[in-house]
Amino acid sequence: MYKIMLVDDESEVREAIRESIDWPRHGYEFVGGYANGAEALEAILDHRPDLVLSDICMPHMDGIEMTKQVAQAAPDTKVVILTGHDEFDYAQQALRLKVHDFVIKPITPRELRALLDKIKIELDREAEERDNMARLREQLQESLPLLKERFLECLVQGAIGEEEAERRFAYFGLVKPVPPLVALAVDIDQLNDGSRERWENNPELQRYAAYKIASETTEGRDALVFRTKEERVVVLLYGFPEEGGEAEISQLAESIRRSMEKYMKFTVTIGVGAPCSSLSDIPWSYEASLSALDYRFLLGNNRVIRLQDLERPSSYSCPPDYEWNRKFASALKTGTHRETHLLIEQFIGQLKSSPLPLEVCYVRIQSMMIDVVSSIHELLGESGNWLRQLGSALQHIDKFHRLEDVEAWLKNISCEAIELIADRRSDLSQLQVRSAIEYIEQHYREESLSLMDICNHVHMSKSYFSTLFKQHTGQTMMEYVTRIRLETAKTLLQANPPIKTYDIAAGVGYGDPQYFSVLFKKHVGVTPTEYRDAMAKESTA
Repeated sequence: MYKIMLVDDESEVREAIRESIDWPRHGYEFVGGYANGAEALEAILDHRPDLVLSDICMPHMDGIEMTKQVAQAAPDTKVVILTGHDEFDYAQQALRLKVHDFVIKPITPRELRALLDKIKIELDREAEERDNMARLREQLQESLPLLKERFLECLVQGAIGEEEAERRFAYFGLVKPVPPLVALAVDIDQLNDGSRERWENNPELQRYAAYKIASETTEGRDALVFRTKEERVVVLLYGFPEEGGEAEISQLAESIRRSMEKYMKFTVTIGVGAPCSSLSDIPWSYEASLSALDYRFLLGNNRVIRLQDLERPSSYSCPPDYEWNRKFASALKTGTHRETHLLIEQFIGQLKSSPLPLEVCYVRIQSMMIDVVSSIHELLGESGNWLRQLGSALQHIDKFHRLEDVEAWLKNISCEAIELIADRRSDLSQLQVRSAIEYIEQHYREESLSLMDICNHVHMSKSYFSTLFKQHTGQTMMEYVTRIRLETAKTLLQANPPIKTYDIAAGVGYGDPQYFSVLFKKHVGVTPTEYRDAMAKESTA
């Protein structure tokens, strides 16, 4: 119900009006009738009525003066002036004072009820508007932290002009940062076994914890701390000393990192941008802090990364590492897990310690992945889904959070390949070695016989064939050829009639009889002539 007062110096009029209206029925509570403006003003200030019906001509304080003071002291109170025909000049003054309405006396109960109903509709509308505004103000208060964060995010992204930024700093009650300034981007690392149970099902709480730690660590410093839509925490530091300031920034970042690990039991990586000399340059510093975070892929988690420590102006190329590729292919072919893993670790270690920009590192990784899968595909053909795995890995290379993830992928795919190669190796390698031996037995008499001839025959590389041949025969290929030749020579040395030594040498693939004699003695222990004589004695004994 709305409160209503009546002011008139005639008591009969006051009583008649009061008795003629069923006030509650029309939505009002009658809180009093008063004989003059002075009494009424005091009551108005006490009761704060919604509506006052007032005569104009009254002793002590007339209705015009009372209305003037009500407008200043209780502006939400509406005043309706009751005036006679001879008070028209007063009524004009009342209009200038913006009274709500004025009514010519005498007024009938019916006219008064209609007036009250009309004003109640207005009061209802105004009350609804006040309620709506109150709700909006409440919602605004609740949204202010988020609105402030979105403003600061727009600021570091360069999406807001200086003039608008000035206005919003004032609106949110924030101190405008003064140069020098620097942006720190704090990003939560992937959960490890120690933190997964605590935080895996509470990502929102974890992000809030990161924000609180950063806020508490920077408390008392010139800093703005906020969260972005990507759920990073950004620390905007300003006003630090130019001399020694970078060391102070690094120490603060390190303090935030340690506090996260110590108190929250999860880790963060912090990218530190480059200091800048004006607020308009802060997007550049923020972008640098995000670029620094990207190097987590190379350097690992739980660390502070300063971009200026990593990227130096230079010209970088990405030449293919043929020697590494050769060694890796050889290790795959020979099925040595340890060697392939060592080569992968060597590659990853070189990337970690290199000054290469991140983009070049990605190219090196992609190139290496292609080389690895190409080697596997060359060995196994269509067996396995290597090419599909490669395509998926290259397409989603940005999903590898750290170099260790790439290392694990490469080791896993290499192990799969080696196991499959091992399953095939026994039968296949035996066939290849048997084919090589048959070729040797057919061509050992040719002086020009070489390792390359045999490898071409079995379609294998020299290094792989040499390793495989020794695994199956216990000898190198040249040792095997030498043995075959010398065994044949020993048989020929026992021939009757005797064959000349130089003819035997030529017959088993040695064009130089002297070299043949030296080689024969080295392996048999006697010269060809001594061997012939010894065999002749044995046959006649």
